[in-house]
Amino acid sequence: MTTDPARLGEERKLRDAVAAEPDSARAHAAFISYMCSAARVEEALLHLDREARRRPSSIWPLSLKAGVLSAERRAGEAITLHRKLVTMAPDVPLLWANFGNDLAALGMASDAAAAYRSAVARAPGLGAAWLGIANLRGARLSASDAAAMESALPLAQDPYQRIQLLFALGRALGDQRDLHRSFESFASANALRETLVPHGGARLAAFVEAHKILPPSFFGASKGAPAQGLGAIFIVGMPRSGSTLVEQILASHPEIEGMGELSALEEVAASMGAFDAPDAFVERLRTLTQAEAEQLAAGYLTRAGRYRRTRRPLFTDKMPANWRFVALIRRIMPGARIIDIRRDPMACGFSAYTTYFNRNTDFPNSLEDLGRYYRSYRRLMDMTQGSARDSMCSLDYERLVSNPGGEIPALLAWLGLPFAESCLTPDQNQRAIYTPSAQQVRAPIHRAQDRFHDYRRWLGPLQASLDARE
Repeated sequence: MTTDPARLGEERKLRDAVAAEPDSARAHAAFISYMCSAARVEEALLHLDREARRRPSSIWPLSLKAGVLSAERRAGEAITLHRKLVTMAPDVPLLWANFGNDLAALGMASDAAAAYRSAVARAPGLGAAWLGIANLRGARLSASDAAAMESALPLAQDPYQRIQLLFALGRALGDQRDLHRSFESFASANALRETLVPHGGARLAAFVEAHKILPPSFFGASKGAPAQGLGAIFIVGMPRSGSTLVEQILASHPEIEGMGELSALEEVAASMGAFDAPDAFVERLRTLTQAEAEQLAAGYLTRAGRYRRTRRPLFTDKMPANWRFVALIRRIMPGARIIDIRRDPMACGFSAYTTYFNRNTDFPNSLEDLGRYYRSYRRLMDMTQGSARDSMCSLDYERLVSNPGGEIPALLAWLGLPFAESCLTPDQNQRAIYTPSAQQVRAPIHRAQDRFHDYRRWLGPLQASLDARE
């Protein structure tokens, strides 16, 4: 429990609000949010259990509990609650959509599709449910689905629901080979998102530029330093580059736990002012004492440990944007391994352009900015890899899916692990997956046709941006 006076004061206010309005779902939700942010999840769940017993006919205690379990990546535990919720309140579309999300995470695609369709039958403008259907990828969206989404666009009053609806519509029109209108839908989705979540491209470029002062030796082996982070494997790169597949492969090894996309490293970087003053952040990396580095590493491992469910000695953190913090990783966790997964930039860029990113993610919304983002990523990674070959490797996605029998044993050997046959069949791993690629990695490893070829006539700005010189 915290002893920080400000945090204690905040908690007291939230408890007082619950006491003053014990029937207010909003008051309880604010308190639960605080408890989870303070890593006191079990206390939050006990609180909700008490409220559920006091109000057996109310849905909000169960709904809040299901939301907590989902956020904590405990979808298997949440499923029973979702079933009860949609039985208690079958006409509430959001309950069906939330049910679908956890079913999809667990690989129950047909059940997830049924839940999502129950949601859109009750609320045709619920873009999150349509996007859930589109992300299942198990069956092509039909012409009637596309027509239903177009009719629902005026009903989507919330702009984020509208964005998700436009992304799903782009997918549906693409499935119908109506490529021009499909691309227009993706472009409209990105344009609307830019008005709400504008991309800070200049800030990112300045952040990368600040790292130029670090000598190559900074990224090399830290002789004599304790090997903090020995159990951590970071999978970094562009979104849609194949990081979910790499993690699924590694999580199929008996010594590795797949942890998904963690915000822990970004939180550590933010605590050091990484985004407010990049030059000062990089300078601080250069001057950190060993004790300070160990404290920051412990902070990361504590944050990440919140999501650990096994005693396996190694774990993966596959937040792709952690490429921005490779210098931080090397300084505070020299024992960690970093896998940079690289995919054809046109294929990767177009796939990212057609993917919905939530409001908390600073990511490009235009083809030109996607090219600039890719160049920033490559520039920083190229600065670091030559001096850190023992702790960093570049993995080619196209080679991986074309020759898994060669690439996977080589990757495991680089990690110092014995070969495990299960890594060749990651589609048989039943772990929960919470990314848009969840359904794709539940199929056997294969080389699929890149969709960008069908849309190449509209991708000139992306190609020009990728080819531009700094």
